[in-house]
Amino acid sequence: MTTSSQIPNYDVKDLALAKAGRTRIEWAEREMPVLRLIRERFESERPLAGKKMVACCHITTETANLARTLKAAGVDAVLIASNPLSTQDDVAAALVVEYGIPVFAIKGETPETYNRHVRLALDLEPDLIIDDGSDVVATMVKERPELIKKIIGTTEETTTGLVRLRALEKSGRMTWPTIAVNDAQTKHFFDNRYGTGQSTLDGVIRATNILLAGRTIVVVGYGWCGKGVAMRGRGMGANVIVCEINPIRAIEAVMDGMRVMTMEEAASIGDIFITVTGNRHVIDRNHFEKMRDGALVANSGHFDVELNLVALSEISEEKEQLRPFVEQYRLKGSGNRVMVLGEGRLINLAAAEGHPASVMDMSFANQALSCEYLVKNEGKLAPGLHLLPEEVDNEIASLKLAAMGINIDRLTPEMIEYMNTWEAGT
Repeated sequence: MTTSSQIPNYDVKDLALAKAGRTRIEWAEREMPVLRLIRERFESERPLAGKKMVACCHITTETANLARTLKAAGVDAVLIASNPLSTQDDVAAALVVEYGIPVFAIKGETPETYNRHVRLALDLEPDLIIDDGSDVVATMVKERPELIKKIIGTTEETTTGLVRLRALEKSGRMTWPTIAVNDAQTKHFFDNRYGTGQSTLDGVIRATNILLAGRTIVVVGYGWCGKGVAMRGRGMGANVIVCEINPIRAIEAVMDGMRVMTMEEAASIGDIFITVTGNRHVIDRNHFEKMRDGALVANSGHFDVELNLVALSEISEEKEQLRPFVEQYRLKGSGNRVMVLGEGRLINLAAAEGHPASVMDMSFANQALSCEYLVKNEGKLAPGLHLLPEEVDNEIASLKLAAMGINIDRLTPEMIEYMNTWEAGT
């Protein structure tokens, strides 16, 4: 049996950053009261004792508090980055030095290093996997199928990851239960809408220092993340255009006051383009060719494939780094310049700090309770995707309201009786 102590303890940028990382982790904890309450219970109950886990997440201050909560539950865990540009190096160092948690994550790591970390983590032979984009699960299925029989269950944090998992489930190769954390109401309503909305624009502003008011922002995708980006863009004075493939979401965007058109139409109008679809090449060669001189392009979906950067390179005569997280491509022929932010990776984590801690408090409460739920129901859940039970979702929302000092009404016996009868009427 392999334990975390039998694999290398860490691969981080600089352990000397640990003290600064701990200060920031503790700062984030102030905004995470729900996770703190769960951690206090886990310390006494130890619901994950004896289990081994790989957690593939953005290594941020908020994730560090999730890791502390999981450690309190008794799990033997290894943390790896879920994106080459999303690691906060001081946090990674603090997790190793201050909290004794093995971490393999370096901001700016190469794809080769990233994939090596995924494979190294799987050497732990985990019982549980927390995934963010489903790279760990996909690697396990393709390269380490012998590990599947040991898996109690996995969780998935992102829309993009769930797209991959639904394809895996459809193929008949998902032989274990997975909790679709992204689909919990206390996750996608808040994390995707309010978290992504604010942090995406934070990343764009930090990378460029531009004024959003008066600009035309093209939001590609109007799911929960797209709704958040569009909402915050309008709130900062931008003119927002939405591109969608789903007619219901498109009409919703219209009724929300957005302009809706095809990407082909929007390409020549927009000043700033932000993709949040979870799909591939939603901004493609023909779109880049139509963009105005100086157009800014960013991605807030999980993978950089939303932008066809290979095609952009092919139609460009030169590429220049103008400032951190801003690369300028000069197009052949027209000479127009297209600015790609954060190498096309998650702009809110590449150039900023990701979601505010108060939002991730609920998302990571979902992760912690999902792991507990999988272990408590080991052998009872059918293979495939599952939602976290509604009562757990409600518990998280109730804890958050209590932490905010907000009270809500409760049903009276008379109301309950009325809702359970068909005889009452006019």
